[in-house]
Amino acid sequence: MALANKDSKILIVGGGGTIGSSTALHLARRGYTDIRLLDVFQNPSANSAGNDNNKIAGDDSAGIWGQLGTEAWKMWRTDPVFKDHSHNVGRLDLTSKEIREGRLRARYEGIVAEGRGDGVEWLDTKEAIVAKAPHLEKADLTGWKGLFVKNGGWVAAREALNSVGHELRRLGVKSAFGTAGTFDSLIFDEGDGRTVRGVRASDGTEWLGDLVIMAAGAYSPALIDLEDQCESKAWVYAHIQLTPEEAVELKGIPTMYNHELGFYMEPQPGTGVIKFCNEFGGLTNLTRIKPFGSSTEQLISVPRYHALNPTDTIPTEYVLEIQRLIEHCLPHLKGRELQNMAMCWCTDTKDMNWLMCQHPKFDRLVLATGDSGQTFKMFPVVGKQVADLIEGKLPEERKHLWQWRPQADDNGTGRGGERPKDLSEVEGWRHDPVVGEEPTSVLGAEAIARDGGLSALSPGVAGLRV
Repeated sequence: MALANKDSKILIVGGGGTIGSSTALHLARRGYTDIRLLDVFQNPSANSAGNDNNKIAGDDSAGIWGQLGTEAWKMWRTDPVFKDHSHNVGRLDLTSKEIREGRLRARYEGIVAEGRGDGVEWLDTKEAIVAKAPHLEKADLTGWKGLFVKNGGWVAAREALNSVGHELRRLGVKSAFGTAGTFDSLIFDEGDGRTVRGVRASDGTEWLGDLVIMAAGAYSPALIDLEDQCESKAWVYAHIQLTPEEAVELKGIPTMYNHELGFYMEPQPGTGVIKFCNEFGGLTNLTRIKPFGSSTEQLISVPRYHALNPTDTIPTEYVLEIQRLIEHCLPHLKGRELQNMAMCWCTDTKDMNWLMCQHPKFDRLVLATGDSGQTFKMFPVVGKQVADLIEGKLPEERKHLWQWRPQADDNGTGRGGERPKDLSEVEGWRHDPVVGEEPTSVLGAEAIARDGGLSALSPGVAGLRV
């Protein structure tokens, strides 16, 4: 059954981010005429994990995620809104661990079994790897094996978000940002407590609508009770400024992902900046808060966004791991200064599948969250899934996979292994400014105050700047 029609008033909380803006795009393209985005920041939201130089993308999976990946990569390459922001340089997906090799081999065989074997190649020697990535000739590739994905590489994430934002404005999608776009609570039918009629913003503005879509990314578990289905975590990155000559040497290299060390991709065109990320299980920021819909306080990981904490960098141990990645793969860059180090917040579900369904406690509220490391490469199509859900067209298999499912695994990581560390357990990332010192963020003090600091994001998290 359809949850809305083309004349319905639709509110998208978190509309400046990846899932929210993709959903708005697909709804607008289908002829929905009254869509409003609500967010702390304008598109591309400074809090969105997608507001980044680049993200890995490509047709590199089997099963449902393979179907979505194939469709997404086609749109990355052909859709006018996306095609200028994708770089089909190929992708290496490698490991030196036997258990991970088995998983990669199973994925490779799954892709081949689906008839897409011409898009992948299995690499089991250093020579085979170097043939795809000559820049690794001097790297230590002992024991490395894995996939080469032909239809993939990377996408210019921030540029793509900007492109979608421009298209939304052209299509007449409305928006509200700052405190007027910051979620405070849901509005219900009088005396009802179940039928959602809109959203109350932190400045008291009441936005009425026929359907509310909660697409608030890493902040979703802090805003509304998800019954422990999502946990938000930070991953980290750092950059090196290359010389023009160095940038030319690494231009067009395949995206390199190693499951033990981390990943990097070619330098950003025009700037010569190259990004590095280590590989680990993420960091939490556990805080006692009471999300909307919960009767009690809960211990929830609350994002500490860089846009609101611009002096934060990354823990010392992860600086060392990024340096190890560089030394291992690009030894000629060993010892170079790491710049623009920061944390990027995403949210995982317990089984690494999206949470995309109606909220069982609140009618006319749709959840669209649970990134789980899957979403930006699916940016062109993730909103299509939400639109299909709203129109009653989402295939049953996908509805089942992304349904409300509060049963959690024991360690809550969704990625296996031990529980992630908390920010309180690591050192070297916090560099609070001197009292009276201007924030160094490009947003500036005035913009941060205008658009709402962390205390403005929700009454339940006021004063949680820890």
